[in-house]
Amino acid sequence: MIEEATLDSRASVTIAEKSPAKVQGKISKVKSIVAITVGNGLEFFEFTSYSFFAIIIGKLFFPAEGDIAQLLMITATFGIGFIARPVGGLFLGLYADRAGRKAAMTLTLSLMAIGSAIILLAPPYAYIGVAAPVLIVLARLIQGFALGGEIGASTSLLMEYADNNSRGFYGGLQLLSQNASALAGSLLGLTLTTFLSTESLESWGWRLPFAIGLLMGPLGVFIRRNLHETLDHEAQEEAKSKSTKQAIGTIFSEQWRVILAGIAIVSAGTSAVYISMYYMPTYAKILHFPMTTGLLASCVATGAASIFAPICGMIADRVGRKKMLIMIVTVQMIVACPAFMIINSHPSLPLFLTVVGALALLATLIGVLMTVFITEMFPKHIRATGISIVYCVGVSLFGGFAPFISTLLIQLSGSNLAPSWYLIFCCVLCLSAVPFLVEKNGKSLD
Repeated sequence: MIEEATLDSRASVTIAEKSPAKVQGKISKVKSIVAITVGNGLEFFEFTSYSFFAIIIGKLFFPAEGDIAQLLMITATFGIGFIARPVGGLFLGLYADRAGRKAAMTLTLSLMAIGSAIILLAPPYAYIGVAAPVLIVLARLIQGFALGGEIGASTSLLMEYADNNSRGFYGGLQLLSQNASALAGSLLGLTLTTFLSTESLESWGWRLPFAIGLLMGPLGVFIRRNLHETLDHEAQEEAKSKSTKQAIGTIFSEQWRVILAGIAIVSAGTSAVYISMYYMPTYAKILHFPMTTGLLASCVATGAASIFAPICGMIADRVGRKKMLIMIVTVQMIVACPAFMIINSHPSLPLFLTVVGALALLATLIGVLMTVFITEMFPKHIRATGISIVYCVGVSLFGGFAPFISTLLIQLSGSNLAPSWYLIFCCVLCLSAVPFLVEKNGKSLD
């Protein structure tokens, strides 16, 4: 009888494991992950499309004497979008920790669409004078504010779906969504540049990515409507127990060491991403390549990053994320200067694309590890806010202005190798913060 009961018990467990409810739960989880990553990708597509048409936008909206002067204005305006990201990250992060991840993500999609609409409809400088660059700057500020809130909410939600031993893989999915959106933007830019005349590209072609982004906004809201909220009632009530002022004060007074360490960790990954993936269309002009070469380089970089991001995450889950971070950042620091020396001494298309792809792969590895570490740093009731602050400040300081700083360093030094110096500086800063990291392999995020 005891044996029969045991067999019945095992049978019931097996049936339960294969029950429709459990299968349906797995399907629901997959749908949720797709909804998070697709929505996140849509927002990054809208935000990063600017970089692929920065040269044309600069010509139409920021007239200046000399190529370098115009490049500085273009890259500065690209960086302006990052000024608002820490502000958006703070306030929308607090909103995500109180109202829920879903509510914050819906709001950020709407704000991003508004920014795209302004860029889409803005008349150039020749028609409305100084109001033209003002509109572009306003749009970039709105987009930056929105994306600042998106990253904390979506990363928190995505990583809270992961189990204790798969956070690297889920971090890779976050990078996959961002890089795939940049790949879509660079492919669209390459297609338009190849098949449209210069006149058509400058009159209406450059606006097409922003029109697509605007039209895709409602799709993002739609696919996120049935997401399962991971912010439990207890964490939500704990976040609501303090006023906004008290919550901000508590985060900075109690978590300032964690915040500084997180920003330093972010510096290496974000500087590499924005130089290898978004600055290359501009840097190609410095090397006297045509615009199509720069866009092709971005396609190679973002394509490689999209493919390898989840793979890198899975490897990190098994090897150990802290050990892997030290190794990859050290490699990037060593190869940065030789990489730029090679493409300057032998400026051929195959070599240029190879170097850009290699730098992008290193950037992806660091980005995946960075995403996991900054998620593990904060408890659930302040996680969205903490991630937003660390990520947005780090990206704003070291990523968004990386094209501007690189161009400025080139102008001041007269050396085309200057971007590599900036990468090396960020790598040193990142490694200095590694001793403050605590790896939570196999430990719950709660």
